[in-house]
Amino acid sequence: MDEKQYEEIVRGRLSDKRFQHSMNVAKAAQELAVLNGVDPKKARLAGILHDIMKEAPPEEQLKIMDASGIMLTDVERCAPKLWHAMAGAAYLQCVLGIEDQEILDAVRYHTTGRANMSLLEKIVFVADFISDERDYEGVQELREAARHGLQEAVMAGLIFTIQDLSQNQKPIHPDSLAAYNAEIVSRGEK
Repeated sequence: MDEKQYEEIVRGRLSDKRFQHSMNVAKAAQELAVLNGVDPKKARLAGILHDIMKEAPPEEQLKIMDASGIMLTDVERCAPKLWHAMAGAAYLQCVLGIEDQEILDAVRYHTTGRANMSLLEKIVFVADFISDERDYEGVQELREAARHGLQEAVMAGLIFTIQDLSQNQKPIHPDSLAAYNAEIVSRGEK
């Protein structure tokens, strides 16, 4: 399939507002890819696809994860907002037949991050934070950080996520904490 075909599949699964978000993430991912020496077409496609299961009913998300052998941890069971990323990667692989592991991982970890993310994973993680329609407090600073260095933007995104979840007394996925710690350790090694 080509990008336009994937785009039409995503359009059919999402509301207009969520579809526009996906297209904005695709644009941001493509721009970040150019700045960071990553294939911009692959980054754009990962951006288009990243929320493909976002508006699917929880039962559908659970069904595709179960069919794919994904076993939810206690933290994941308590955080249904994370399911769409795992279910999305499973849907891309099992239903759409996408075999590119970089794209699958970028979709899978776009909400939590993880330790030792690839550049594409970092790009989609950050693009999701800075897409054009985002208007939360601090988004401009994060956009500026992304233009100057992907590492700074990843760290800012992780800090935002961890602070927001802890302030709202929500569980923090171990992958987010591992990503944060990996970024801190990699800074110390330089």
